Amino acid sequence: MYLSPIVMTPFIKKKEIKKNWYIIDAQNVAVGRLAAYVSNILRGKNKPTYNPHMDNGDFVIVTNIDKIKFSGKKFTNKIYYKHTGHPGGIKKSTPVTLKEKNKTEQILKLAVKRMMPSGPLAKKQLTKLKVYNGDNHPHELQKPKNIDFVKLNKRNFVR
Repeated sequence: MYLSPIVMTPFIKKKEIKKNWYIIDAQNVAVGRLAAYVSNILRGKNKPTYNPHMDNGDFVIVTNIDKIKFSGKKFTNKIYYKHTGHPGGIKKSTPVTLKEKNKTEQILKLAVKRMMPSGPLAKKQLTKLKVYNGDNHPHELQKPKNIDFVKLNKRNFVR
């Protein structure tokens, strides 16, 4: 009887995980496309050592979030719902109201959060997302690698 060699999935140990830092400029970039890309990096799906039960994702810095764009009429028509837990306690907000309240970083954080699975691991992975309004950020010592998101696909850029 011939037994073929078993191909096993390599599992990486916690001490072998190396966290990288990436920086993305969000100027004139579509929100949904950026959120999908960022959520994959935060979860570690861009690495060959991806395991859904481990936190082996990387840190992501997003700058110029105040210049991010929506395609179509989503900037005015999109509604974010939140429930307080009390009867009749549904709250609504739109990207326009978030921008008026100077909470433009919440737009991307909500989009990324909703593209990740629910649970304590996703909450931990979401803390690795750093969002800033301008070009400046306090993470220069980590030497982040620059990702030119617009050049990855021509549809990432919104006119």
